Formats: sequence, C-alpha cells, structure tokens
Amino acid sequence: MEIKILELLEGAKRARGLTVVIDVFRAFTFESYAFAGGAKRIYPIGDIETAYAAKRSDASLLLAGERGGRKQPGFDFGNSPYEVSHADVRGRVIVHTTSAGTQGVAAAQPHADEILLGALVNAAATAEYIRRKSPEHVSLVAMGLAGIQPTTEDRICAEYLRALLRGEPYDRSGAVELMRATDGARFFAAESAGDAPPEDFALSVAFDCFDFALPLRRDAQGRYYTEAEYTK
Repeated sequence: MEIKILELLEGAKRARGLTVVIDVFRAFTFESYAFAGGAKRIYPIGDIETAYAAKRSDASLLLAGERGGRKQPGFDFGNSPYEVSHADVRGRVIVHTTSAGTQGVAAAQPHADEILLGALVNAAATAEYIRRKSPEHVSLVAMGLAGIQPTTEDRICAEYLRALLRGEPYDRSGAVELMRATDGARFFAAESAGDAPPEDFALSVAFDCFDFALPLRRDAQGRYYTEAEYTK
C-alpha cells in the first residue's frame, strides 16, 4: 500500500486511489458528531448556492456550514461540533458546505477512486475501512485553513492515519498539546466564542471516539453524500 500525504486544494486535485479528505477543525468533526446524534445522511457540497437551492427544493433539509468560519444567513447550523452535538438531528438529512473540507471533496472527485471524510474522531475507523479495502494507492489530503494555508491539526491527522495504516506508534497526547498551542488556540479567543466555541477544541481532538468511517456515495440523482459506516 503506497501512502501519500498531500495538502490543501491543490493536493486534493492531485489525489489518486482511495482518498481521505481531512478537515479536523471542523467540517468532518462536525459531520461525525451529527451522525453520532442520529443524523441519517449528509451531503457535503462545495458551492453555497447549491446548498441554498437544495433547501428551497426540500424544506426538510437542514443547512450547515460556514464561510470564513461564520454561520451563513438562513443556515440551521454553523460548523460547530458542540452546537450539533446538542441539537436533535435524529433522522435528519443535512446539506453541509464549508471553506475547506467540502471544497476538498469537490476537488478530489474527478480523479479519486473512492473518497472518505476524515478527522481525528474517526481516524481509527477510517484506517480500519482502508485496511479492509486494501487499496494499492492511498492519498491523505490535509485540507488546512480554507484549503490554502497548512494547519497543524490536519497534518497531524494525516500523519496519525499513516501511522495507523503502517502499524506504527503515535504520540497522541503530544499532538493534542501541539494543536492547542498552534491552530487550536483560536477556539479560546474571545472573538471566536460565537461561531467556534471553546468546547469545539476538545470535541475535535478526541482521538478515535467514533467507530464509523464516512465513505462518499452517490444517490439515485448522482449527488454525493455520506452516511456512517460502522467498522466494528
């Protein structure tokens, strides 16, 4: 199994084989907590106008996501794992659009053989899914901030996934300390309290707390979606 770590939107465009698009702060952490709360399905969408159009055509859909870290007008949720973990989303379908993670999904679609959505909270389950598939090529794409600036947490997640796939040890406690001191510090800044509450940090760095992977599928209309696929 050849494993490559790529970064940002350009990396997503170059991804080949089985591809994991990684967004720890916070897109795919948000999605993981939504599924843990009983969400039925999530459509990760790059274009915000497509998200609004989906809501207009089906009022039962929930809109979630952000631009510039901020919840958008008319959205039911921002991109906060803490927010969605305290909401009743049982049986609901969510349309999710973000500045980095869902953009990476859209960028990887043309060339990837299969796409998984990755975060620290479902890393072990993602690695188990990959092991069962036993692909020849694996691309781990750390999306970073808005897909244009590398971030510590997404790189850590990619390196952790690689270690899991290779059966190598990994210092998780040291990684948490590093994330808090670097890109995670923003969760503790007063100006972030509304859209990125401090609780989001702890929820996002909770290694392997969910035992499901998030593979991308297509519905009958050809639209990409994900549902929780349990690996235990």
